[in-house]
Amino acid sequence: MSLVQRISAHRRAAVAVGVAVVLLVAAGVTVGAVAAQPDRGSSTGTGAEAGAGASQAAPGGAATDPALDPGSGAAGSFQDPAAPYVTAPPAGSTPVRVQIPSIGVDSGLESLGLGAQGELEPPREWMSAGWYRDGVVPGGVGPAVIAGHVDSGSGPAVFVDLADLAVGAEVQVTLSTGSVETFRVTGSERTPKATFPTSDVYGATPTASLRLITCDGTFDRSTGHYVDNLIVFADLVSAT
Repeated sequence: MSLVQRISAHRRAAVAVGVAVVLLVAAGVTVGAVAAQPDRGSSTGTGAEAGAGASQAAPGGAATDPALDPGSGAAGSFQDPAAPYVTAPPAGSTPVRVQIPSIGVDSGLESLGLGAQGELEPPREWMSAGWYRDGVVPGGVGPAVIAGHVDSGSGPAVFVDLADLAVGAEVQVTLSTGSVETFRVTGSERTPKATFPTSDVYGATPTASLRLITCDGTFDRSTGHYVDNLIVFADLVSAT
C-alpha cells in the first residue's frame, strides 16, 4: 500500500474517532506534542490536542549527558575542524522557511517550544513545519530539528511525502538574516514511538546537521495515534 493510500485510510479512521491524528515524535509517546525528555513515554493528550500530532521524546529535560541535550551547546566541543562549513549562523538568527524541492515542500517555520510535560509542541498549522527553538539553529554545529504533520482530517499535510525523500536530495533552510543553509539527505529511519532513538536525533554531532520528523506507520484506532515515526537525517553542504 502506498503512503498516500495509507494516509487516506488513516484519515478515515481519524475522522471516525473524531480526531485527525498526525503525531510528531522524537523519543517518547506523549500524545499531542513532541516530547522533550528522553524516555518519558506516557500518553496524555486527548481531543483537539491529539489531533495536533504525536509526541516526541524530550530533547533536554531529564538528560544528564550534555551530548543528549541539544540546548546545552555541548556539540561545539565536538566540532570537526576538517568540516567545510563550520561557521555558526549570526547571533540571534532563526530559521524562517524550509524548502524541499524534490517533494514539493515550501513552508514557513513555526517556533516550537515545550509543553507542560516537557513534550515538543507540534505545529499549529497542518501545512506549516516547525523548528525546535531551544535546540540548534540550522547551520550551527549540532542537530537542528524540524517537525511537521503528515496529514489532517481533511487531506495531506506539509510532510505527507517525506517518506519519498531520497538520499542525496537537498533541503534548504532560510534564516531570518536571508542566508540559505543547504543540507543533503544522508538517510532515513522508521521507528516505533516506544523505541525512538533520542540520542541519534538530539545527541551532539561534530558538524551541522538536520533532522526532519513526522508520523508514519499504521494508524491505531484504539489509541488514535500512528504507531511509528519517520526521521530523515541530513548534513550541511553549503551556506550562502
